[in-house]
Amino acid sequence: MEPSRLRAIIEAILFCAEHPVPVKRFCELIPEADRDQILQAISVLELSLHKEDRGIELAQVAGGYRLQTKVDCTLWVQRAARKAPERLSRASLETLAAIAYHQPVTRAEIEKLRGVDSSGIIRSLLDRKLIRITGRKDLPGRPLLYGTTRRFLELFHLENLDDLPSARELKDLSETSEKQLSLFSR
Repeated sequence: MEPSRLRAIIEAILFCAEHPVPVKRFCELIPEADRDQILQAISVLELSLHKEDRGIELAQVAGGYRLQTKVDCTLWVQRAARKAPERLSRASLETLAAIAYHQPVTRAEIEKLRGVDSSGIIRSLLDRKLIRITGRKDLPGRPLLYGTTRRFLELFHLENLDDLPSARELKDLSETSEKQLSLFSR
C-alpha cells in the first residue's frame, strides 16, 4: 500500500474514533499493511502534524493513538463548543490521586491517606468512570478494591500509570503541604 494512502486511512480512522486506537486494532482494520508499515505511517503523521503547527496533534494515550486538540488551542475549542471543561473538586482529585498511586486500594486505605470519609467521592468517581472496582481484598469483610480506568488515562493524557509524575516532580511543581504529598508517594 502506498505510504501516503496508508497515512490518510489512519488519519481518517483516528478522526472518527471515540477512543484511542491501539496498533493491534489498526492491523485488524488495515490487513493490506503490516505492523511496521502502520507504525511508520503513524510516526510520519505525528511528525507532519507537529511540523505544520496545526491545531491538532497525534497523542499516544491509554494504550492507543488519538487525534486531539493542542493544549494552546483548547480555549477556542471550548468557546466554539460552549462546553465547560470537566472539573473535579480538590477532594475528588485527592481521592483519585490516592487511588492512582496506591491501586489496588480499599476505601479504608484511601480514608487513612486522606484523613476523611471518601465514600461519596468514590461513588462519584465510579459514576464518572474514572475508577472501577478491581476485586476484593483478602481480609475480613472482603472490602472492595479500587483502581483507575482507561478513561482516567485518557482524561489526564497518560499512556499508562508509569507516566504519572513522581512525588519529587510534584514537589518541584508546587509547594504543597506534606499531607497532600503523602497521597502521591508510592
